[in-house]
Amino acid sequence: MPVKRLFVLVVIFVLSLPVVTAQNNPTTKAREGEGIYSLLRRNHLSPSEYMDDFIRLNKSSLGKNNTLIKGKTYRLPVNNEAETKGKKDETGVFPIFGKEYQKVDFKDNQLKGAVFYIISGHGGPDPGAIGKKNGHRMCEDEYAYDIGLRLARNLLEHNATVYVVTRDPDDGIRDGKYLKCDKDEYVLGGHKIPLNQVQRLKQRTTEVNKLYKKYKGHYQRLLELHVDSRYPKENVDIFFYHYPSSKKGTALCKTLYKTIKERYAKVQPGRGYHGSIAGRKLYTLRHANPVSAYIELANINHSSRGQKRLVEVDNRQAIANWLTDGLIRDFRNSKK
Repeated sequence: MPVKRLFVLVVIFVLSLPVVTAQNNPTTKAREGEGIYSLLRRNHLSPSEYMDDFIRLNKSSLGKNNTLIKGKTYRLPVNNEAETKGKKDETGVFPIFGKEYQKVDFKDNQLKGAVFYIISGHGGPDPGAIGKKNGHRMCEDEYAYDIGLRLARNLLEHNATVYVVTRDPDDGIRDGKYLKCDKDEYVLGGHKIPLNQVQRLKQRTTEVNKLYKKYKGHYQRLLELHVDSRYPKENVDIFFYHYPSSKKGTALCKTLYKTIKERYAKVQPGRGYHGSIAGRKLYTLRHANPVSAYIELANINHSSRGQKRLVEVDNRQAIANWLTDGLIRDFRNSKK
């Protein structure tokens, strides 16, 4: 399969930010099992754009950790489409995200000139860590891939160049709790994924390093996403590894860490965030040319918080959103 660049040139435009008011807001009732992300999508509002506004509008009506209460009426942020008529951004179509998500509206140029490589761990013959919940089998590679796709789509919205390195021919972004395990993933360029771990890691970094030469002089970042499984009874917050001697890699991890800590403090006050940053000489961190971060997203065997962070679609999207915010911040910092 030929290498394709997930990139569309957009027209520079001015986009008014949505205004949150206490009146003239449409309302909707929460359905059973629905989260904020799902409710916003049902009402044709972008979760990445309107999540914070929704929480501010409805803070006194939300349950613990900003959960929705079935049957309760909530105010919706005002969709600013009418205000931006005639200034709308272009739309790209990317089938890799699946039918429901393949159309990507380009919002702004915050990441113009930035190049990102996203590797979701394992795949093909290796599903990675395995968890079990309510009789369902949970595979690390499926959840890392779903979050990776959501992250890639977010970055595209800000006019970045994005390469999804580990790919699946038919699994786009999925909103289900339990993602079906399969073995049909491949690597960018149409390469079959080998079973041998070293060969697998070499295959991915080789493809990334080929592209790195093409963008010499650009801001380039690689993120490798994994799901931890070491201690079943231990809740693991998102944590980061960088190559020990990489100053930019350390700065990237610190920025992502700081951003996620701030977001948790905002949406789940009092929860606390216990992620960590460490230097490790992992294969990708040693051999990939772009500045890299290796990220552990959750503990797939932790029956409470760890698994909930993965099976709840709102949580998967939140992780992607927060990583996006951190990368935007890191890109800005690189220009200082």
